[in-house]
Amino acid sequence: MVIEYDGSLYHGFQIQANAHTIQAELEEALLRLTGERVSITAAGRTDTGVHAVGQVIAINSELGIPPEKWGAALNSCLPPDIRVLSSEEVSADFHPRFDAVRKKYAYLLYRQRQREVFLRNYAWCNDEKLDIEAMKAACNYFVGTHNFKSFCAAGSAVKNYERRVESCVLHHQGPYLNLEIIAAGFLYNMIRIIMGTLVEVGRGRYPAAQVEKIIAAQDRKAAGVTAPPQGLYLLQVDYSGE
Repeated sequence: MVIEYDGSLYHGFQIQANAHTIQAELEEALLRLTGERVSITAAGRTDTGVHAVGQVIAINSELGIPPEKWGAALNSCLPPDIRVLSSEEVSADFHPRFDAVRKKYAYLLYRQRQREVFLRNYAWCNDEKLDIEAMKAACNYFVGTHNFKSFCAAGSAVKNYERRVESCVLHHQGPYLNLEIIAAGFLYNMIRIIMGTLVEVGRGRYPAAQVEKIIAAQDRKAAGVTAPPQGLYLLQVDYSGE
């Protein structure tokens, strides 16, 4: 299934003890629908406050609902901030995370105070004067295969920090800055740290070319701040053959 959700009221996607999560809501809805405990696997474990418009999940069930009808059936049991967009049958060995060949995320920054009250849960509201052209230039240094240890938050258990970024583009339209980034995979908080670093470039703390040195440093302290979670969106997950 492809699902979308507003992450504002949830402690991330992954199920946790004593926490309100997207996965917990989905599994509770599946229990009401099927009468059985159904385990979910997902393409990505989005953090607290992070949103998705193209998250991919998979379940195993012997309930006789046609594959394309699961969305409508499950939506009838879900809260209004989680919705199934489409559903289809896949092979039994399909895994939403490990079979993904690329993921596309967006990070939204809103640059004026008017309407901030309505956007505070859906964008980083930051009305500072920023050098947008410098930020756009800095995006180019992230493209390619690099060791992104400088852009990985503490607490990650990964041992390999190498990732290949296919595209990193900053769009400017009116009061909005929208970072779109595509890679086969990302490190913990990697996109939020990239966005925080771009904002530091925009503030004039260092030039765009400094990003190359930050990557080479392989030190989290060398990079910028971690952007707040509410501006981050999982847009799309691609699989082989699509």
